[in-house]
Amino acid sequence: ICACLVGSEMCIRDRYKNIDLVRLRADKVFLWSTNSASQEEKQERSKKDMSVEAQKAKQVIIDEIKEKLDGAQSAVVIDYMGITVAEADAMRKKLREANVDYTVYKNTLVKRAIEGTEFAGLADVLEGPSAIAISKEDATAPARVLNEIIKDYKKMEFKAGVVEGTVFDKDGIQSIADIPSRDVLIAKFMGSIQSPVSKAVRTFQAIADAKAEA
Repeated sequence: ICACLVGSEMCIRDRYKNIDLVRLRADKVFLWSTNSASQEEKQERSKKDMSVEAQKAKQVIIDEIKEKLDGAQSAVVIDYMGITVAEADAMRKKLREANVDYTVYKNTLVKRAIEGTEFAGLADVLEGPSAIAISKEDATAPARVLNEIIKDYKKMEFKAGVVEGTVFDKDGIQSIADIPSRDVLIAKFMGSIQSPVSKAVRTFQAIADAKAEA
């Protein structure tokens, strides 16, 4: 009888041990599952936070482009492929001297910035390497200065542009680039006025001299 009781007790203990082991394993599985879910949630939150920050950063750039285009006389898009860093720096300097802003932006951000504006027509050429030159003072300055640089470097080419609200393709921008600056036009105009006046003055002086001799 004693042997049976001892055997039964051992059997019961073994069963409880097995139950405890099952519970322990179940707890570990539950704990691992909980930790795994927690890690996934953290990763998901982290991705969302990064996405929000990235969107904010993009919006800052879009707003910057909009501000530059607000009230701009013209904007010209070029393919800047092939120029060196030194050439790019020299080009920016020349454009700054002409009060022209030159910047390379992501095409997608420029497209979003020009939606619903008079510059929306540039969206079609915003593929591949693109830079945009903007002037708020002289409508022909971006095309004219860039044209001089293109001739010097023998690199890059016009894509398109908007001048005083009108969209021009690359040939149209090339034509605008050949127009002299306002200062040059004024100088030529003043020269054309002064030339007849000077001739008239010389004529009158010659008449006066002739009369004095008589």
